[in-house]
Amino acid sequence: MQHKFLFISIDGLVCDLAWHIHKEGHEVKLFIENESLKDIGDGFVPKTDSWEKEVDWADVIIFDDVLGQGARAQELRKAGKAVIGGTPYTDMLEDDRTFGQEELKRYGISITPYKEFHHFSDAIEYVKENPAAYVIKPSGEAQNIKRLLFVGEEEDGKDVLQVLEAYKRIWTEKIKVFQLQKRIKGVEVAVGAFFNGKEFITPININFEHKKLLPGNLGPSTGEMGTTMYWSEPNKIFNATLAKMTPKLKEEGYVGYIDLNCIVNGNGIYPLEFTSRFGYPSISIQIEGFNTPVGQFFYELARGETNKLKVKKGFQIGIRLLVPPYPFDDKDTFNTYSKDALVIFQKPVKEGVHIEDVKLKNDQWIITGSSGVAIIVCGAGTTMKQAQSQAYNRIKNILIPNMYYRTDIGDRWLEDSDRLHTWGYLRGN
Repeated sequence: MQHKFLFISIDGLVCDLAWHIHKEGHEVKLFIENESLKDIGDGFVPKTDSWEKEVDWADVIIFDDVLGQGARAQELRKAGKAVIGGTPYTDMLEDDRTFGQEELKRYGISITPYKEFHHFSDAIEYVKENPAAYVIKPSGEAQNIKRLLFVGEEEDGKDVLQVLEAYKRIWTEKIKVFQLQKRIKGVEVAVGAFFNGKEFITPININFEHKKLLPGNLGPSTGEMGTTMYWSEPNKIFNATLAKMTPKLKEEGYVGYIDLNCIVNGNGIYPLEFTSRFGYPSISIQIEGFNTPVGQFFYELARGETNKLKVKKGFQIGIRLLVPPYPFDDKDTFNTYSKDALVIFQKPVKEGVHIEDVKLKNDQWIITGSSGVAIIVCGAGTTMKQAQSQAYNRIKNILIPNMYYRTDIGDRWLEDSDRLHTWGYLRGN
């Protein structure tokens, strides 16, 4: 059965999901708010210049971000529309790191020791008086500039002090609020699930992000270079964290995906931050694991009519193919090296390929936008090794001028999974 989906996006992040639902035969309209990014998805997805005019047309309305989108979603939900999106409360879980941590504590979830600052001078004095390894985490819109997140390595905090001094000189106007979190060593793992307004949908998703730019986990932090994942019945990590948020999410009427990134070790589970929306590129990798048709699932999710998702057994992996200036913001570099670059398939096989900042013209994929995120190449298999091999073999079919990507996404799975199993976190309580 065909349905009508309206996607409302700030920067075009949800374009790939809209494209996949459109390919299933559903009617789709995509609105992109950012004027400079409006051509993302052209040729792949039908567009609209006014989402407000399409509200009555749509069977399902999908928002792709926080940053105020939750208020819009809540208003439409109260008006009787079937909506996937947040609320002002769930937006704050992600946008305001301190609020998110305090809410975790309020619902009986152990948190990482942290302290919030509004001035770099205060943070510098704090580290001098309390030397330790810390993570610097900007809050608000500044947290979207991923290279500003800094993970300290030195136990006396000297590297953190150097970075704070530099940020004080350069970033005072941009970073208004930030946290210092005690650095905890262990396995970084995220647990997430879809919520239908009343309860979490099973199975849940266990995923491992790779944020550093270069292989070997080197270089600056990025939004994401690649992700590995699998679907699971509720396990110890989920039951100790997200599951405890069920009453509040039900009270809010939240509908959508929510994810909690954690560090776990032999001493416990330490939540780091919420993502109270689709993750990018996680949602593209997740739908590679769906057995339920994508459009059918999101139609039923928006209407609160499902509590189960049919998925493939095994593992999924996604690798971002990028061009300059990613992960930096430099329009001149983008215009010189990447604008209107072509994505060329040596063989006309596009299985497992998902779009980001591209458009379609005369059957040719063309890079647009300004960030340098081009496409995501996915693989799946009954083992992580099989999923990894499939993804990298698919990349061999793709040519993009000045393309780069990490060659080690999935390599750390064996060690990470061994430790998680040893600590008992991948089993149910």
